[in-house]
Amino acid sequence: MNPTFYLLIMLGLFLLAGIRVIYEYKRALKFRFGKFVKTLNPGFRWIIPIVDTIQVVDIRVITVNIVSQEVMTEDNVPCSIDGVVFFKIYDPEKAVLEVEEFSFAISQLSQAALRDVCGKVELDTILSNREEMGKNIKSIVEKETHEWGIEIIDVKIKDIQLPENMRRMMANQAEAERSRRARIILAEAEEQAANKLLEAGLQIDKSPSAIKLRLYQTLSNIAAEKNSTILFPFPEEVLPRGKKKDES
Repeated sequence: MNPTFYLLIMLGLFLLAGIRVIYEYKRALKFRFGKFVKTLNPGFRWIIPIVDTIQVVDIRVITVNIVSQEVMTEDNVPCSIDGVVFFKIYDPEKAVLEVEEFSFAISQLSQAALRDVCGKVELDTILSNREEMGKNIKSIVEKETHEWGIEIIDVKIKDIQLPENMRRMMANQAEAERSRRARIILAEAEEQAANKLLEAGLQIDKSPSAIKLRLYQTLSNIAAEKNSTILFPFPEEVLPRGKKKDES
């Protein structure tokens, strides 16, 4: 066969070997013989095979878990705390050239920051102010990662594991608090009922007719029981009567 044909095939394979497609949410760092040349933007790109290589970096928000850390709080309570870090690369060149395996580095920084922040506060503060704890961890981590071209979006504390005896103590404390609130609510209800009964009694005392109506209502309620027998200890005539208006 014609040698030109083989040359064309080799040239076609050479050209195809250098084709690269970079997605919108990624950037590619181009190296020539190991030396950084430039950052390639999204789209169809071509590099010189063998001579050039690329390293692709994802610029979307990335999550890294903070492995559960054993922490001794300021009030000497041992607990296990884990979390998650959200970060984004805004300078791919720095993220690749300034630090090796930036995800691993961020994870290690976050673990150290979590132990440092949570070890300086009491357990109640950690339980009630998780958002504040996350912000403190974020401020520590982003001081280091800013030089790597990485922005820390947020840090969240996910779970706090306490010793079994501490969980029982907290459960007992919560139960005691609920019982105290229930007794207070019951006492307030009884006080309000007593006040209303007192007001009703004063109103009835002012009107003899109201006393009779109340007596008849009580008798009606008792009569609902068919087997009930009602005994009057005094005749109805002894009940006070209302004053009649003078006839003109």
